[in-house]
Amino acid sequence: MEQLEKRGSWVAKAKKKALRPKPKARPKPKLPKIGNLAEIIKTLPNYDPYRGADDYYFDEDTALAAIEFFHKKIVHIKGAKTGEPFILEVWEQAIIANLFGWKSKETGFRRYQECFIEVGRKNGKTPLAAGILLYLLFEDGEPGAEIYGAASEYKQASLVFTHAHGMVNRESSLSDRCKVFKGQSKAIELGQPGDDDYGVYRVVSSEAFSAHGWNTHAAVVDELHTQPNRDLVDALSTSTAAREQPLLIYITTSDFEREGSICNEKEDHALDVCNGVIEDLSFLPVVYQAQLEDDWTKLETWKKANPNLGVSVSLDFIERECKRAQETPAYENTFKRLHLNIRTEQDVRWLALSDWDACGGVVLPEALYGKSCYAGIDLSSKTDITAFELYFPDEQKVLSYFWVPKENAHKREIKDKVQYTAWANQDWIKLTPGNVVDYNIVMTDIADIASKYKIEGIGFDRWGFEAVRQQLVGCGVPESIMVAFGQGFASMSEPTKELERLILAGLINHGGNPVLRWMASNVAVEMDPAGNLKPSKKKSTERIDGIVALIIAIGLASTTPPAKDSVYEERGLITL
Repeated sequence: MEQLEKRGSWVAKAKKKALRPKPKARPKPKLPKIGNLAEIIKTLPNYDPYRGADDYYFDEDTALAAIEFFHKKIVHIKGAKTGEPFILEVWEQAIIANLFGWKSKETGFRRYQECFIEVGRKNGKTPLAAGILLYLLFEDGEPGAEIYGAASEYKQASLVFTHAHGMVNRESSLSDRCKVFKGQSKAIELGQPGDDDYGVYRVVSSEAFSAHGWNTHAAVVDELHTQPNRDLVDALSTSTAAREQPLLIYITTSDFEREGSICNEKEDHALDVCNGVIEDLSFLPVVYQAQLEDDWTKLETWKKANPNLGVSVSLDFIERECKRAQETPAYENTFKRLHLNIRTEQDVRWLALSDWDACGGVVLPEALYGKSCYAGIDLSSKTDITAFELYFPDEQKVLSYFWVPKENAHKREIKDKVQYTAWANQDWIKLTPGNVVDYNIVMTDIADIASKYKIEGIGFDRWGFEAVRQQLVGCGVPESIMVAFGQGFASMSEPTKELERLILAGLINHGGNPVLRWMASNVAVEMDPAGNLKPSKKKSTERIDGIVALIIAIGLASTTPPAKDSVYEERGLITL
């Protein structure tokens, strides 16, 4: 028997399971009375399931059976309600009743083939997903059902499996009918392959998903907003072609504005269905979200995105998170997106433009001639913006310089509506000939700038800078003031927080430069577990080169002692 167990034999496991003492039967709780389901299904936000549904009918008995599956056969496995029946809230009843109650008059098959469920964090999405997966496996009656619990990462998909596994273990009428695989390939298998009632629920992820040869009956994609692209959803969708009543369910919080987001695509479709812009009778939209114009600090707004407020998500928790977002600008977008389902411009907005604009007084360059300052340079790519920032710590002022290749600027202006031409006409940026940045012009300009101001240090990213360093030296800029500046949390966090502090306290003046303002509006930051911050070009919606260069300059100002005398005061500028 021991050898069989080591080999993973189900015979051995079944015998061992049979020898375990049966748990004491729990007293049957008094289950709540279900209300009028024909009315409950109309309570989903901004959606009328009866509109245009002449070819379908609502089977209240089937809807009731699905709800009772939760109430009678599933229990909570985590938190204060562990061991208690999974009593669906009214908003959850509306989802389950709509999903499984509506049928085609012609075929009798299920009406809905896709469902998008968007609610705030902590609203019980994971246990609800687990319960739906178990209902599809045990009660849907699909021969040879292949059911998948999916997520972008296997670890996330496994969280739903953990709930499903625990629910099965606590209910003998379910556990006696299935086998649970808890290893690297997590699954719950019903019956034997070839049996009429055979079905399997497997955990999959976008990291290693392949739909070749698969025949998906149903799938739940958890946290759709974390999908890196549309590949997993498309693979699941195309693998349902041979099924008569397939069902794909997406459960998520909101995503931020980013190209290629399958979550945003499904959310837009759901809202269009709700608003009657698109007629898709097979798509069930469940969207609990606040609006951008709502006051995100108010209880009324929180309720819009949190139907389980006061149940699985406590009011104290939301209040704490909201207060944190008000005190920490970098957390504001996270709070709006994850707790209010407001689609934000960035993953994490670092600075509020109102605070930025408050620091936009006039800065006269000639008034800063000869003043001590620190510089940061961000070269970006040769086809985009090069930024050079001067930070004057004693005067708490900033001067910004930008160079853009002229041909590329015109293309970007047409495509992205960026005002390069207007900015160039107003001398906020300099257009260099051709379709790549002319570094000869940039280096000559920097040398000219250095002749006017007392630059104590020029900070730069080591990558790709060596040739530029040689050009600067050739233009007469001393190599001694060029400082390699790391781009990781260790180097960037403190000056990032310092710039944030200066902006919030109104202790810096950036002169209202519109290019730098545009970049400030684009900035998203990354935060590590220790609370360190740094700007993220990957997460930001557009160019942030000037902000990166400014942070580098502020970092140099706090770590580099000023030189006693400037080389330019001794001999002037050498040009070649």
